[in-house]
Amino acid sequence: MHVLFLSHYFPPEVNAPATRTYEHCRQWVKDGHTVTVVTCAPNHPQGKVYGGYKNRLFHRETKDGIHVVRVWTYVTANEGFLKRTLNYISYMASAVVAALFLPKADVVLSTSPQFFNGLAGYFVSRLKRIPWVLEIRDLWPESILAVGAIKNQMLIRMLERVELFAYRHADKIVPVTDSFKRYMIGKGIDGQKITVIKNGVDLEQYQPLDGHNAVAKELGLEDKFVVSYFGTHGMAHHLETIFEAAKEISGCTKIQFLLVGDGAERQKLLSMRSRLGLDNVTMLEQQPKSKMRELWALSHISLVLLKKSDLFKTVIPSKIFESLAMEKPILLGVEGESATLLTDAQAGYCIEPENAKDLAVRVLELFNNRQLCHRFGASGRAFVMEHFDRVVLARKLARVVSSACAGNSVAQTVVL
Repeated sequence: MHVLFLSHYFPPEVNAPATRTYEHCRQWVKDGHTVTVVTCAPNHPQGKVYGGYKNRLFHRETKDGIHVVRVWTYVTANEGFLKRTLNYISYMASAVVAALFLPKADVVLSTSPQFFNGLAGYFVSRLKRIPWVLEIRDLWPESILAVGAIKNQMLIRMLERVELFAYRHADKIVPVTDSFKRYMIGKGIDGQKITVIKNGVDLEQYQPLDGHNAVAKELGLEDKFVVSYFGTHGMAHHLETIFEAAKEISGCTKIQFLLVGDGAERQKLLSMRSRLGLDNVTMLEQQPKSKMRELWALSHISLVLLKKSDLFKTVIPSKIFESLAMEKPILLGVEGESATLLTDAQAGYCIEPENAKDLAVRVLELFNNRQLCHRFGASGRAFVMEHFDRVVLARKLARVVSSACAGNSVAQTVVL
């Protein structure tokens, strides 16, 4: 089976969409399939093309057997609705044009958000006369409405029509949560063509390490109880909650908060740290994936936070799975399906989103009970190994993709 995968993000970018796409495609290649990924020059989240790359019209490379085609886009930082929209539309146009010059595949899979990336799959499928599988990692435009990024009602209605058009015309839809599937069925979409494949984790890469390492010494965290947040610093995450909690427990000098990542809100958060005089908050820019295991190792607690919103009750942040795999107890400021998953895993505490006092209380409780930390961590690792192994999930997705092109005589049998 030859899969043409359209993804706005791909390594060396380290965000969740890039990781999910790469790990699935890598496994498919190992299982004997041919995979071509159409993406852009790596630039997320700062809107600066990574060293060693150029924003060219068309560039080929190979990564772990995956054929990677990088196309030109309007490059901008991950902030500002208009500029980001231009970035998304330029990728859609470039990906569609590039696909015309690529060998015919058996199926095209496009991933959303952003939704123009997802919609590119429709045009490619019609031009190349192949089935279209649409992966939904966030509901869109609902996710940008939840953070107040757009308010124009005419624009909102237009985007909602585009959303419904994509759901209706995709041959198969693959959302990452059960809540997303219920939402789509509520929009009148046939549930038979929807298969939920949740996020997971590469269990070989995410293995627990001893916390005494060079990075801990370098950051002056060897004797600290480290409470970590790794990931995007965006509007959806309301990371102000961490700083307010840090202020609450600043008298406990053994506890240090560690934030690693970048995003539209990072500068605002740096200013907030200075304004509050928080010596117990360390902030690092986005780090290469090769360094992340050591940062996980020195952490005692993992924070997973989002704004308080009904929409976010439908999501499961990918950081949950990495935290579980690294045996880190989770303090989860997300309601709904994520909270159910954490409760089932018995791997941490659920707190009210945006509630700094609740967060501070739970941090102190785990600081004073290391045995409970260990129990939560061990339970989480066992749970993710049983239910969220990326290899198993990649093969499940391959079966869905294969079923979409079952009528195509060129399609090969999926290797299980």
